[in-house]
Amino acid sequence: MTTTAEFIALDERWSTHNYHPLPVVITEGEGAWVTDTEGKRYLDFLSAYSALNFGHRHPDLVAAAIEQLGRVTLTSRAFHHDQLGLFCAELAELTGTEMVLPMNSGAEAVESALKVARKWAYEVKGIPDGTAEIVVAGSNFHGRTTTIVSFSTDETARAHFGPFTPGFVVVKYGDAAALRDAITDRTAAVLLEPVQGEAGVIVPPDGYLAGARRLCDEHGVLLIADEIQSGLARTGTLLALDHEHVRADLYTLGKALGGGIMPLSAVVGRREVLGVLKPGEHGSTFGGNPLACAVGRTVIKLLATGEFQQRSTALGAHLHARLGELIGDGLAEVRGRGLWAGVDITPGGLSGREASAALAGKGVLCKETHGNTLRIAPPLVISEDDLDRGIDAIAEVVRR
Repeated sequence: MTTTAEFIALDERWSTHNYHPLPVVITEGEGAWVTDTEGKRYLDFLSAYSALNFGHRHPDLVAAAIEQLGRVTLTSRAFHHDQLGLFCAELAELTGTEMVLPMNSGAEAVESALKVARKWAYEVKGIPDGTAEIVVAGSNFHGRTTTIVSFSTDETARAHFGPFTPGFVVVKYGDAAALRDAITDRTAAVLLEPVQGEAGVIVPPDGYLAGARRLCDEHGVLLIADEIQSGLARTGTLLALDHEHVRADLYTLGKALGGGIMPLSAVVGRREVLGVLKPGEHGSTFGGNPLACAVGRTVIKLLATGEFQQRSTALGAHLHARLGELIGDGLAEVRGRGLWAGVDITPGGLSGREASAALAGKGVLCKETHGNTLRIAPPLVISEDDLDRGIDAIAEVVRR
């Protein structure tokens, strides 16, 4: 029988060291709980960075995957299949959009949106070819492909990966004046996260997103919302932009769209914009495959009931109220929306990594981001009792 130490040694010997995982080897998961190789159970307070909004092995999602596995899993886009059109139509209806471009990973969705925005800028807006610019926010996280890290302000993501893709203007997140000043007649789009996840669950000032929408309208610029982490009920609404009653021209979706079973992402938005793509200009062998679409259609059905948005709202209010009680008693700041929080440990206390390790010792899996910040994102199926169990563990750790 392979031990935990042996599994970890295999990973460290044969897999690239582009992650720094905690020394926990998970073998099973159900709902908000996972079990390691030694039979110890842990409460999942990370949800695979919001990919597991519906918990581990949600029965409806597992059933959809098993049913589709017995029929067909891949055709490529060389042919039609009986899940793609239904998936696209149902996702467009759910999100109030007009067209869907299915892909696999979140980074692929962002790359696709950037390509579409540039093509739209040249063919519809009339910007001279090769000169379009896209305005982005500092401290962003949209993925780690070469083009995306070209406009990252995280040196860990950028260092020694150049030369970088040109055509991006970086401004401070939440600074409406800086955003206004950055828009020129060459601007094709503004790309923003409605809540910055990797930066520490940063919520922008009230009115910032609505102001970005107005600026884009005034200048004939596309607004692209990266809802890969913030979307699909995580913040208490279907899309995080809904909190400010703002609509984007394009949204990037991913993570929870595949139900924690299949990699599945999409760009959704206006037909006038996504319609610029013609055959051969963009694609993916696995994008929109039958298995992913079948799972995605079941995710859409779960979200259409509103149950998970309601759970995120109610449990999120409880989470933030209890974490707020720890400010000045182990925590310096608490941020977030819905069942999603970034908490800064009081300076002089544990680092985020040390706190994550201590929480794992207490049976709660969480992960640091940027020094002394913990990112908390339990599955939306979690019970209030289990949520309290996790918060109690956080309180014990940060009060040291």
